[in-house]
Amino acid sequence: MINSGDTAFIIICAALVCLMTPGLAFFYGGLVSRKNVLTIMMQSYISMGIVTIIWFTIGFSLAFGPDVGGFIGSLKYAFLNGVGLEPNPGYGATIPFITFFSYQQMFAIITPALITGAFADRVSFKSYLIFLVAWSILIYVPIAHWVWGGGFLQKMGVVDFAGGMVVHASAGLAAIASVLFVGKRNVSANQDREPHNITHVALGTALLWFGWFGFNAGGALAANSIAAIAFINTDIAASVAMITWLFISWIRDKKPSFLGALTGAVAGLATITPAAGYIEPWAAAIIGLLAGFVCYYAVQLRIKLDWDDALDVWGVHGVGGILGSILTGVFAVESINGISGLINGDVHQFLIQTAGVLIISAYAFIVTFIILKVVNKFVPVRVSEYEEQRGLDISIHHEEAYR
Repeated sequence: MINSGDTAFIIICAALVCLMTPGLAFFYGGLVSRKNVLTIMMQSYISMGIVTIIWFTIGFSLAFGPDVGGFIGSLKYAFLNGVGLEPNPGYGATIPFITFFSYQQMFAIITPALITGAFADRVSFKSYLIFLVAWSILIYVPIAHWVWGGGFLQKMGVVDFAGGMVVHASAGLAAIASVLFVGKRNVSANQDREPHNITHVALGTALLWFGWFGFNAGGALAANSIAAIAFINTDIAASVAMITWLFISWIRDKKPSFLGALTGAVAGLATITPAAGYIEPWAAAIIGLLAGFVCYYAVQLRIKLDWDDALDVWGVHGVGGILGSILTGVFAVESINGISGLINGDVHQFLIQTAGVLIISAYAFIVTFIILKVVNKFVPVRVSEYEEQRGLDISIHHEEAYR
């Protein structure tokens, strides 16, 4: 039976998740140099348009529809049924079908946009558009189906409250695949790699943090006690991770970094996402502490390995999503949402969470690399050295953020 309160709540949550993509644009936009601001921001904004079209034509039906003769059969079914498809289990019984559709659409939009921070300053807009379409259909849609749409991981018992695996782990591993394929930025073209506007990063963080309440609390698909616990767990983890990252970087670099605190908050938000609706607040504090520590050192490892993940998508989102998904199998308690982890003596949940992470990470990495290789056969993925030297804003879009 449709409940007006639940419906209103999920509509608001969908709007909050929608706001996160512009928030990501500001977060990434502030982190890059002045000559590439518009390019990185446009990559996020354009995802709102492209992925929406994919979602209402075939994406949703593929992700949440039945398995019909493998991928090709499901694709044909999606074309014929479109938005009118009744989804597999997981759809909130007290909200209209179209509300569930729109809420899930916002997740599909932001996930590929997250990847853009990894290959900032060096990928052409044309190749990005092709990549965006291919990645959404071949990676996001299958993973969403496996975990949330009645696929094999959901049947195994893998849980992901709001996207630690589906969104963050998949984007993080795709980020590393794209970095390894595209290569490092040209040193002479990118002498100034420092963030050009930390106030934009702060604005982006604020919008992301605010939107994340809808991202996580909306995972309950109803205005209930699970949404309430997910809401407070989100804030606790982000806060603890922010302070943890701040103090680690302060001790190491001898200065309190505002940018470090902002990055730590986002790491905490990514890490709590899969666990938000399954754990108690004290466990959210531990997850926030671990997120700040583990993600910080993941970034240091990335630097040591010389991976040019420009905006640390892997270290923050990828590692955070993986860590949170595994810790869900540790800290989940049955009294919250019917799932028990190691803390309640359930080794099985911990093992299948770990297995789910490994499967999704491997799939996202391998298929992303293949997509980029195929795209590059038809359209060069990387811009020319001249375009990189001038900056992508002026060389591709013929626009400037600052005159």
